[in-house]
Amino acid sequence: MSSNKLAWTWKVKEECLEEYVAMHLNPWTEILEEHSKAGITNYSIFQNGNQFFYCFECEDTEAAFAYIAQSEACNRWNDITSKMVEGSFDFNEETPMVPLREVFYLK
Repeated sequence: MSSNKLAWTWKVKEECLEEYVAMHLNPWTEILEEHSKAGITNYSIFQNGNQFFYCFECEDTEAAFAYIAQSEACNRWNDITSKMVEGSFDFNEETPMVPLREVFYLK
């Protein structure tokens, strides 16, 4: 099954939960703009305790990740948020997240 969606999960460290949520409830304007310029659309983050589920659509994730990796604003944001999660938001890494397999899609 193939679509233009990408989804993954991360756990946020308990001591960082409040700050992490606050940052995402009021994201920097430049972060939103950079993600749009990268071609990322319909981006949602859902919370279940300290487990977060991320999903977005993108025609070319490789190009989007390359764009994000070169973005000064995104690197500043990711430097902060990477310390909050069990994992990394560093898009300069080969695999910044482990994508989930899509097993169902209702069009």
